[in-house]
Amino acid sequence: MKGKVTIFDSTLRDGAQAEGVSFSVEDKIKVVLALDELGIGYVEAGNPGSNPKDLEFFERIKDIKLKNTIVAAFGSTRRRGISPTEDGNLQALLSVDTSAVAIFGKSWDFHVTDIINATLQENLEMIYDTISYLKDKGKYVIFDAEHFFDGYKNNHEYALKTLDAASQAGADCLCLCDTNGGAFPQEIYDITKLVVEKYEIAVGVHCHNDCGMAVANSVMAVQAGATHVQGVMTGFGERCGNTNLSTVIPNLQCKLGYSCIPDENVSKLTHTARCVSEIANLQLSIREPYVGKCAFAHKGGMHIDGVLKNSRSFEHIDPETVGNERRFLTSEVAGRTTILSAMQKILPTVEKNSPETSAVIEKLKELEYEGYQFEGADGAFELLIRKTLGKYKPFFELENFKIIGEHPSYSDDKTASAVIKIKVDGKSEITAAEGNGPVNALDKALRKALEVFYPSLSDVHLTDFKVRVLDGNSATASKVRVLIESSDGVSSWTTVGVSSDIIEASWIALVDSIEYKLIKDIEQKFRTFM
Repeated sequence: MKGKVTIFDSTLRDGAQAEGVSFSVEDKIKVVLALDELGIGYVEAGNPGSNPKDLEFFERIKDIKLKNTIVAAFGSTRRRGISPTEDGNLQALLSVDTSAVAIFGKSWDFHVTDIINATLQENLEMIYDTISYLKDKGKYVIFDAEHFFDGYKNNHEYALKTLDAASQAGADCLCLCDTNGGAFPQEIYDITKLVVEKYEIAVGVHCHNDCGMAVANSVMAVQAGATHVQGVMTGFGERCGNTNLSTVIPNLQCKLGYSCIPDENVSKLTHTARCVSEIANLQLSIREPYVGKCAFAHKGGMHIDGVLKNSRSFEHIDPETVGNERRFLTSEVAGRTTILSAMQKILPTVEKNSPETSAVIEKLKELEYEGYQFEGADGAFELLIRKTLGKYKPFFELENFKIIGEHPSYSDDKTASAVIKIKVDGKSEITAAEGNGPVNALDKALRKALEVFYPSLSDVHLTDFKVRVLDGNSATASKVRVLIESSDGVSSWTTVGVSSDIIEASWIALVDSIEYKLIKDIEQKFRTFM
């Protein structure tokens, strides 16, 4: 290993500033526990002086024993014209009693004079007074030099003076911030290297992604000598987001030999990234490096053949290293090898020229002709194989359902209701539910009925719903293909349905989604028993 790089996660502070993200106190605790399990060094959990929710979080997290993570509070330098003891935000920060604090201060002269309306000297005093005050209180202090790279390019002498003030006051780490996200990798490298050589204390980096280079910039800063990297798990945050820790950690640890988290925890990276996205109510991009669903997905026949012979031919890393998995996509360009690989997960003895393989291929062709598409519907394709191989038994039987629409709607988010009757092992259950549209109502009613028999379905919800018209010439009588992505908070899967009736197509995809989940539950119980 080249050395230790401290990871400082800002999901609960910078990440919470992303559009559409709002963490409850319970959410924040779940995120901290997930990051602690991964082995993240520091979690910046919010500004206790900004809102009561953060204060409640800090009060509750005190009673939770963490294995790896130190929780840090966030705040700013004292306000102009008052002492630290008079500053309400600093006193709130101290009140939560974290061992570590992150303090941001201005490093760009333009911000000092035009944004906070202070003199350059006043700003230096604000930085020094705040950090020395917190050090006297026994805190580990990280100084976030806000807008440092822009400040350095505009007035390098003054930008360095802000670091001098922080260093002389006793800061434990000088974190250089590309707050506007506009710096380029070579700039980051050159400026960081100069700072590393000038100061004896730890130097960190905090990058935003406005030019799409936050990860690259963070890597370059580490190669220049930075030993502290700030970012957000999966990269969401203000504007275009922050350094994506689920990308930068494996880049540094698996590719460059730095130690960011315990080696034995790297395989938890995919699970953690998906878990945090789920808590944040964000859909993780399927093309996310390392942890995305498509990160190790292969479709072209030549690619698949190469991977089967030697995975290094088309994969830069073993997917299991980061807890992900290799996927061969089923399509007209994938070939018999892909189908065989999927079949062998269910029936290991099947071979390329077995009659079962031919039967699955023929069924696949038949369904594709009808409009089905399985390359993005892994759950549905596994069920197709099971049904063709005789390895499938339905978990329930539909007796009937009825959907009632309402226009105009009688409430803002309830535009339809559904009544459904199902039978499991000879026992009938009838339930009703309201939803935002007929498919949502049907989904809720179906899961509500089945949860009586299969409680694990309470964890399942739809994360994506896509409809594609297959034959535009038939207008409203056209066939449609419905793709439904579902998640149980740990894994996700996609199913597909095709019909000229959008409700029927949705029903097919919904049923397959639920049955796929139940099959996986049985497999998990079997593995646990074994």
